Amino acid sequence: MLVLLPPSETKRPGGDGPPLALEGLAHPSLRETRASVVAALVSLSDDEEAAARVLKLGKTQRGDIALNARLRGSPTMPAIDRYTGVLFDALDAQSLDATARAWLSDHVEVHSAPFGPIAAMDPIPGYRMSAAVSLPALGPSKRLWARAVTDALAASAPGFLLDLRSEAYTALGPVPMSVPSSYVRVVAAGPDGVARALNHFNKHAKGELVRRLATTGARIAGRDDMIAWAEANGVDLRPGERGELLLFAQ
Repeated sequence: MLVLLPPSETKRPGGDGPPLALEGLAHPSLRETRASVVAALVSLSDDEEAAARVLKLGKTQRGDIALNARLRGSPTMPAIDRYTGVLFDALDAQSLDATARAWLSDHVEVHSAPFGPIAAMDPIPGYRMSAAVSLPALGPSKRLWARAVTDALAASAPGFLLDLRSEAYTALGPVPMSVPSSYVRVVAAGPDGVARALNHFNKHAKGELVRRLATTGARIAGRDDMIAWAEANGVDLRPGERGELLLFAQ
């Protein structure tokens, strides 16, 4: 099983790991694309005005340009600990015991904008880049990543893929048809019983779901297994009409 998460805009600073080593990240076939993006981000950071415009940064966010300038030499930390924000705060990976963190290491990847999908424990530096960025030297991220990521996911053959990404990141690497998968949509039941998409609790519910998977050491081989696990663990997860899984927020 592979759980694919979106990244977050906010990130924990610092780290005590060695500098970024692209050859050590998951999906080695993406190394060339990763190197191109890193080079483009580092180069872009030489011009603060251009970087702020391309990265869509406000005045209070311009300090993040320096993160990109130092991409190759900054200290790293595991990706699952680097990201913060609602989803990752609900997951709270740093508070998990060694067994649960090992489950994350084996079963979770985060789909980042500059590195593509990376394993939960892959060491990465701080950076600033979103899925919507079009780097001047490389063009739109979708054109750069989509085919390469889809091919990488197909090659890794995860058996079953649970897709918790936002639509912006699914566009950067659609799940290949050869991989059994389910896309998760967070919903709530309205007064009329109709399921309606949630925005505010979306990320929190996804983070709690992954934490529960990790703490129970879930072993899931397909969609039916996923639904059975949810029933056994008090998670309200139901099949949707369009093939997705509906996660009802508590």
